[in-house]
Amino acid sequence: MSDRAPAEFADINEEVREDWKEETTPYERVRHVIAHTYSPVSADTVAEDALTSPKTARKHLNALADEGFVVTATGEHGGTTYRRSPESLVVEQAADILEHVSTDELVTRIGEMRDQLNEYRSEYGVDSPEELAVEQTNQTLGDIASDQQAIDSETIQEWQTLRRNLAFANAALSIANAERFVDGDRRSTDRSISA
Repeated sequence: MSDRAPAEFADINEEVREDWKEETTPYERVRHVIAHTYSPVSADTVAEDALTSPKTARKHLNALADEGFVVTATGEHGGTTYRRSPESLVVEQAADILEHVSTDELVTRIGEMRDQLNEYRSEYGVDSPEELAVEQTNQTLGDIASDQQAIDSETIQEWQTLRRNLAFANAALSIANAERFVDGDRRSTDRSISA
């Protein structure tokens, strides 16, 4: 935080924004803003949130796109839009999982999540919560009596979250296995080199 004393009745949000601007670079602020952006936005929008100029934001967004952290698209008015790339989010989530969970524990948790998904499928007779919602809507519209129990929105959300978590866990396990093979390949190469 800066040494400035806030003026009486100062807007605390403005003070925090100014401190953030003083303590970070424009690149760091642009990266932070886009790291939390999952729908397409313009460079102007990112610039405003990142407390920088549109030209500077665009420069950093294009660099982040080259790195694969951001994906670009053409907006409805022909301008470029930016959002966080799904791949960067998956890698970030997988790295976080691997930092906190051992590979053996991860394998166990993946098995548990698969079992829970199978229980949902068995209980509701469909492969996904989306299929269940469609089926229930069709039954309601057709006023068809069904033995199938109604599902509440909380259960649908839990089912969707479980599928997402399983996907992240599988990605983490795949990365761990790939790293093991890469490290194993490097070790075998290192051993074959004589001094």
